[in-house]
Amino acid sequence: MRNTFGNLFTLTTFGESHGTAIGGVIDGYPAGIPVDMEFIQGELDRRRPGQSHITTGRQEEDRVEILSGVFEGKSTGCPIGFIVHNKDHHSQDYESIRCLFRPSHADYTYYNKYGVRDHRGGGRSSARITISRCVAGAFAKLALKSYGITIQAYTSQVGDIALDRDYRRYDLSQTEKNPVRCPDPETALLMEKKIAQVKAMGDTIGGIITCVIKGCPVGLGEPEFGKLSASLGAAMLSINAVKGFEYGDGFDCVNTLGSEQNDHFHNDQGKISTISNHSGGIQGGITNGEDIYFRVAFKPVATVMKEQPTIDLEGNPTRFRPDGRHDPCVLPRAVPVVESMAAMTILDNILLLQSEKTIHFTQ
Repeated sequence: MRNTFGNLFTLTTFGESHGTAIGGVIDGYPAGIPVDMEFIQGELDRRRPGQSHITTGRQEEDRVEILSGVFEGKSTGCPIGFIVHNKDHHSQDYESIRCLFRPSHADYTYYNKYGVRDHRGGGRSSARITISRCVAGAFAKLALKSYGITIQAYTSQVGDIALDRDYRRYDLSQTEKNPVRCPDPETALLMEKKIAQVKAMGDTIGGIITCVIKGCPVGLGEPEFGKLSASLGAAMLSINAVKGFEYGDGFDCVNTLGSEQNDHFHNDQGKISTISNHSGGIQGGITNGEDIYFRVAFKPVATVMKEQPTIDLEGNPTRFRPDGRHDPCVLPRAVPVVESMAAMTILDNILLLQSEKTIHFTQ
């Protein structure tokens, strides 16, 4: 089982949904970075359960404890170990699924791959494991701050309720002012109402998160197998419930001609930039200095509070109705996870770019 993300900046995670704790080890983090613990905890608070009436009722403080790698408020360059204890897990709620496979969950695939599975809340496949990603993402954001790089994600669609694709039409600073994390207040109310209605039906709903990265230098990514677009895609597709990724104009580019899609360069008093940004800040797999923007599609949460057909461990047909506490829509809590994966990917690529510029081979 691969539990490590990254090349030079790495995160190795551990823990299960109903285990003692979730945690991880960050390695390759630069020394001397000021570590703002209030900011790091704030990033976890954005992800934690029980935030509002449209999220799961599980109540966890999700207080992070740093075990190593930070001294007198700064990173030391050594591995950063951290841990977040689980406190409000109701494992008894999952006894009914001990001997059966839930539709569209990882139960069947995990059991067949490893011969064993933790049925309590999904175990290792639970979205609760993304706690570690948010901690590492917060550290990555602190490092990126010194480069002038910012990352902002937001809910852009819930079901059939959608914002315009152009992120420049919205004040993204408004994103955190509503429980849906949508920067447009009127649309946010419609989304919140939609999620509440679906929850009352015992069902779930999916949607799209848009992410914008500003301030990246030219040159991140490789032209062949290390394309930044591919790295971002892999990072996003590793998040629970993600079913799609597109950057720039994405699939909409098929509706245009090449002459309409091309981003023309111009020189503004010595500063090279593009007039348009259909490419989403990445050309040939390498950043061109423009804003990077992408969209991530999340399927409806697989656990619906309705009776469904399935099979048991012996392959016999059966039916089940889940217990427990679950999100009717994952998007509000997934926004910080998307940002975290983006931050880790960008920081890893910055370190790779720096290593390419500082390593010289002698003949």
